[in-house]
Amino acid sequence: MTLNQLRAFVEAERLGSFTAAAEELVVAQASISELVRRLEDELGAPLFIRSARRLSLTAAGRELLPYAQQAIHAADSGTQAVQSLGSLGGGTATFGVPRNADYYLLSNLVQTFHSRYPAVRVRLVGQNSAETAAAIQHGEIEAGLVILPIEDENLTVRPLMRDEVFYISADPERTRTPMTIARLAKAKLVLYDAHYGWQDPTRRQLAERAQLAGVRIEPQIEIEHVEAALKLVANKVGDTIASSAVVDSASFPSGLHTAPFADPLYDTIALAQHRGRPLSNATREFARLAEDTIRELRAAEPGRTRPGRDAMVPPIGRRARGESGRGDRSGVNNG
Repeated sequence: MTLNQLRAFVEAERLGSFTAAAEELVVAQASISELVRRLEDELGAPLFIRSARRLSLTAAGRELLPYAQQAIHAADSGTQAVQSLGSLGGGTATFGVPRNADYYLLSNLVQTFHSRYPAVRVRLVGQNSAETAAAIQHGEIEAGLVILPIEDENLTVRPLMRDEVFYISADPERTRTPMTIARLAKAKLVLYDAHYGWQDPTRRQLAERAQLAGVRIEPQIEIEHVEAALKLVANKVGDTIASSAVVDSASFPSGLHTAPFADPLYDTIALAQHRGRPLSNATREFARLAEDTIRELRAAEPGRTRPGRDAMVPPIGRRARGESGRGDRSGVNNG
């Protein structure tokens, strides 16, 4: 079975005749007929019902068609990738990012990439990391930045950076000491990422800790976005959690207080891609730029290693280094 045979078969089915397929492929009609005949001989089954008006597929032909189309698409994509190697004169970069990507300085990624490769289209999908992992597994996007843990079947995952997660309250009394899971389970919580709930990576970590402690965490309010959760906290509706990148941002509401977890909690940012599918040149370059951006952010906020903890993927953020932040909004009192 050859690509020429499969291409002749697919074009004959699409156009309805060997003559039309021959014109499309710029070969003699007899060549198309012969390629299809050899394919039928090899498979031991007729692929077309031949009539004077139009070719129609047999049951065997219907079974073969999607596989033949996939094989031709893969071959054409591979040829295009090799021909455009190093030039990035076209193509599409498909990449997933966390919905809070702007807090990690990723908003400039598209602009930087477009300025370097103006002929390349970019499809940047912002969603929960659980959804990003599933989209990569299903081939909907090629790669993406995710927060761990995720379901990683058939994925290659490379951790890049840790960002410490903090408890946030408008009441300074609730942040005087590091937060424990037992106290968290009793708190009135406003948690974001409502759609994915406890599949969200940060929430998964909390759920696992709660299970080990024999308690349950049940938020009073669940909404989609961290910004909305912070507004509710500022209005003293309840308390929430957020990463250092969010707490250190200019948009973090004033008057809020933070406390670390007694057993420090981290969002680990990682690059994920499908183990069995090579990246297109465009997506490979976009992933490289995204990785460089995260590594530069980590280098700018190197963090210090907590005693007895693995320093392979350093944390970021001034709270991960034990420093105080700006004004009331990041004041941690471990008294």
